[in-house]
Amino acid sequence: MSVSDGYKAGYIAIVGRPNVGKSTLLNHLIKQKISITSRKAQTTRHRIHGILTDAQSQFIFVDTPGFQMRHRSQLNQTMNRVVLQSMQNVDVILFVVEAGQFGREDEQVLEQLPENIPVVLVINKIDRLPDKLQLLPFMQKTADLFDFVDIVPVSALQNKQLTDLIETIRRYLPENPPVFAEDEITDRSERFLAAELLREKVFRQIGEEVPYSVSVVIEQFVLEGNLRRIHACILVERENQKAIIIGKQGKKLKDMAMQARKDMEVLFGSKVYLEVWVKVKSGWADDTVALKSLGYE
Repeated sequence: MSVSDGYKAGYIAIVGRPNVGKSTLLNHLIKQKISITSRKAQTTRHRIHGILTDAQSQFIFVDTPGFQMRHRSQLNQTMNRVVLQSMQNVDVILFVVEAGQFGREDEQVLEQLPENIPVVLVINKIDRLPDKLQLLPFMQKTADLFDFVDIVPVSALQNKQLTDLIETIRRYLPENPPVFAEDEITDRSERFLAAELLREKVFRQIGEEVPYSVSVVIEQFVLEGNLRRIHACILVERENQKAIIIGKQGKKLKDMAMQARKDMEVLFGSKVYLEVWVKVKSGWADDTVALKSLGYE
């Protein structure tokens, strides 16, 4: 890729409270699913880079966990620390809120925003507003809370005004050569992405039956020609949670594995053999050593 004078490249943190659509926004901006989504709060647990490259700029988006103070576990504290660190080492911040909704959890994120980095207010889910006339006063009210450099209302799910958002971000990126190759979409490994896709299926299928503390460990990832052979373990804290995930005659576990395998084949562009089992590990979400071994920063 030849880089002309004036080429821009930079890091953009996507921050906000849980469930405002940060991961959906990232996936739609780069037109590829690399960050998992569900209705469960703080589905995203790691800092994930999604990369969009065009002829003028390279956008390196940093998807972050939802910042919140409701859960007090070591896992939650670790994720909040990831959010704060992410905001200190970027060129632009997207502060994402839900159209018509601004509460204490949004305020907690707002209080953490640095004043020396351009912050764009992104009002997501505008398609869900029952009365579109509510949008303008909501924009004005939210804009008064912080010195935002710009405001862009969007619907990430429906791809509305995402082009406007890209052009807005571009204005605030520094002039730099690209950091990643033109065809790269993330800096995360396939092993990491496989674990995340399976964890998404657990959250989506089980919902509130199994609490926050579920994780996935990839115990084997082998490339055999055009086949990826993956052995994965779903980690829970109690025996009854294990039974819920497995389901009657193993049906739930089989369904989750099948859906995850299909997503992996789309993302990796190859056949995948996926074997999944469930293991009980009590107290892992409050165990600093266990968290580190699972890749939490």
